[in-house]
Amino acid sequence: MQAEGNVVRLPREAGAPPDFSAFFAEEHRALFKALYFVTGNRADAQELMQEAFLTLWERWDTIEEIHDPTGYLFRVALNGFRMRSRAARRATRRLVAIDSSYDPFVEVDLREDVTRMLRSLTPRQRAALVLLDLYGYGSEDAAGIMRIRPSTVRALATQGRAVLRNAGGPHG
Repeated sequence: MQAEGNVVRLPREAGAPPDFSAFFAEEHRALFKALYFVTGNRADAQELMQEAFLTLWERWDTIEEIHDPTGYLFRVALNGFRMRSRAARRATRRLVAIDSSYDPFVEVDLREDVTRMLRSLTPRQRAALVLLDLYGYGSEDAAGIMRIRPSTVRALATQGRAVLRNAGGPHG
């Protein structure tokens, strides 16, 4: 019989599973310290430690099948921490998405910027861009609408895009 701290250990019979209470007494301080280091929070570390020991206790009747019970315990605890962290990130993303508010003035500003940029184009460049890019017409159809050749529509659109690029976008 050995005494360590407050735990008295009895020799176990060959082939008998180790005592869970003795295992807990041996490992709980080291696991708590590791989890406190990882989480930075005593309450979270304590909760994760309890969940890890509970998971191990539920499998205790098959402990001989676990190669390294201490390693298994630490793995379960760290997996619990990762699962909590992922759940917290998902919850945060949902809350942020819900809290985001619609600002109608942003649309007004955007429309004014687009209008200002389009006014910097010639009327033919503007028509070519609107037909091709906004309405999705092909150059053949846009040429029919504008009563010009398809190659001219493509050239006008290319020139218009160059003007917009050089303008530097909104507020540029």
